[in-house]
Amino acid sequence: MKSRMILVRIHALAGLLAMLTIATFWVSTLISELFLSVPAVIWVKQSIVWGLFILIPLLMITGGSGFALGKNSTHPLLAQKQRRMPFIALNGLLVLVPAAIYLSWKAQAGMFDTGFYSVQVLELIAGATNLLLLGLNARDGMNRHQGTPKVGANK
Repeated sequence: MKSRMILVRIHALAGLLAMLTIATFWVSTLISELFLSVPAVIWVKQSIVWGLFILIPLLMITGGSGFALGKNSTHPLLAQKQRRMPFIALNGLLVLVPAAIYLSWKAQAGMFDTGFYSVQVLELIAGATNLLLLGLNARDGMNRHQGTPKVGANK
């Protein structure tokens, strides 16, 4: 039981850090595009690509620990989380990662054209979508454990 609680904490912490990382990317993009200079936008775009080396392992830890925790469960909230995960993963792999690389490349080349801004809008929408879905998963995970008595708790 103790190893399961450790896994629950690892899952929650990795998920929280992943969400905070995505939110940081999103807010940094919005602020730099709306209020800061071109060099700041270039720096943000480069930093997001480097930040993927933090985000991707966090998402892998979250997904792996979530899979391990839920492998024998038939709880309806877990089923909802499992239905969201393929969309979250595909959105990240097929939209967000390529968009981050493309935008960094375009920014470094000083090409702030229609292509850049079209992909920027797509990235902001896809990022907000993943944040929403990850937030729903976090909510469902917390609600799943609400009724679970704490080990050693006195009633």
